[in-house]
Amino acid sequence: MAGIFYGVGVGPGDPELMTVKAVRMIRENRVIALPGAVPEETIAYRIAVQAVPELVEKELVPVYMPMTHDRREMEHNHQKGAELVESYLARGENVIFLTLGDPTIYSTFSYLQERVERDGYDTAMVSGITSFCAAAASVNIPLVKWNEPLHVVPAVHSLKESLPDEGQYVLMKSGRKMKQVKEMLAASRRDVVTVENCGTKDEQIYCGVEEIPDDAGYYSLIIAKEPEKKS
Repeated sequence: MAGIFYGVGVGPGDPELMTVKAVRMIRENRVIALPGAVPEETIAYRIAVQAVPELVEKELVPVYMPMTHDRREMEHNHQKGAELVESYLARGENVIFLTLGDPTIYSTFSYLQERVERDGYDTAMVSGITSFCAAAASVNIPLVKWNEPLHVVPAVHSLKESLPDEGQYVLMKSGRKMKQVKEMLAASRRDVVTVENCGTKDEQIYCGVEEIPDDAGYYSLIIAKEPEKKS
């Protein structure tokens, strides 16, 4: 019997936000894959090991997929990662791939998943708390109410000159283009709060566009809300 490839969300940063199921999956399986050249240096590992100390005793598999916009390099790295995972699945080993937040939201796991499934192996996902839900809770605000739509946008890939649609926005992966993002936010006249490194000891909160530093890190998540309508 071949093993199963699991994408397991470890949440946004606070190990106490890991689900009971994620903890159990790590404990019950021997092979743990992580997205990085050195597994112990990945953010996902540093989160999970606080909740599951026995992670240090597992076989850690590095799946190195550096950030790049070069499509050919991306394809090469994704295929190489899938083949590495499959080498364990073929021997009957389950592989637990730890991913930040939730594996259904802009996760590296999805690129491997489609290749592994295409090669005839089974996959499954274990949901985790998303960064934008955790960020909203951190600043004690609801993301949406009543009939408001919510737009989740990867700003680093799809930066526009405005936020044209009604409703509330979450801008993820904004760090590399923060200066342009700030200009767009200012023009939108929305109420803005930014959470950097949500759920970690390095968490920073910036209220308003003017507070956001131009060099804010890659893990800076922005919530942009329409002002409350006065009745």
